Amino acid sequence: MSKQQKRILISVDVEEFDIPEEFGQQVSLQDKLEISRKGLQLTLDLFEKYNVRATFFITAYWAQHYPELIRRIAASHEVASHAYYHSTFSEADLEGSRLALQEISGQQVKGFRMPRLRKVNMAALQSAGYLYDSSVNPTWLPGRYNNWHLPRTLFKDQDVWIIPSSVSPLLRYPIFWLSVKNAPLWVTKHFSRQILRKDPYLSFYFHPWELVDLKSWQLPGYIKNVSGQKMYARLDGFLSFLQQRGEFCAHIDLLASEKNN
Repeated sequence: MSKQQKRILISVDVEEFDIPEEFGQQVSLQDKLEISRKGLQLTLDLFEKYNVRATFFITAYWAQHYPELIRRIAASHEVASHAYYHSTFSEADLEGSRLALQEISGQQVKGFRMPRLRKVNMAALQSAGYLYDSSVNPTWLPGRYNNWHLPRTLFKDQDVWIIPSSVSPLLRYPIFWLSVKNAPLWVTKHFSRQILRKDPYLSFYFHPWELVDLKSWQLPGYIKNVSGQKMYARLDGFLSFLQQRGEFCAHIDLLASEKNN
């Protein structure tokens, strides 16, 4: 497969900025909403620079506060569900968030990603009208998940397509927000090359709030040290690298090409 045929899947988890609450801090509703909004504006500017078409996994609650911004996203990108709220979940949220996002965006919503990549009930997901799930990072992250046994690339589970985040062959080194943030860019490029030599696509995700300076928050260094302008520069370098190695496309585009094969 040539470089032109390789697919580059960039996805963005748009949610209430609630990560400080995992570390015992309170976050006002205004900060939860506005910090993500500021980061999202920077994300869209960066995507325009590199002509990125991406998938935005958005909580319905956040979307309800910024409907015009959601419609701006929908004009060029795929809108998918990140549940209704980021901190709480019930299976009723699966259909509820999909319908709410469709109404706001004017776009059919076919994809889902569970907050914090928790496990999803596939039967419930299919019943709620979804075509695919992207809640799998097929590696081991201490305290979060151990998914070494799962396939690294596109597969099906109970008739639902699963689009995992990319990890390298053999070592299963993950290419996701924490690794890109904490490793030198040359390390990220090295493992990305390995993935693209082996796989037909690379899938990477991050959060808009990472593009806001987080130094004032009491967060671990591995979350806040590379944030704001530093994270913007890191993503700029990574997207520049990826642009030369494939075609940016949304998750739903990958599935459309799969159906045509």
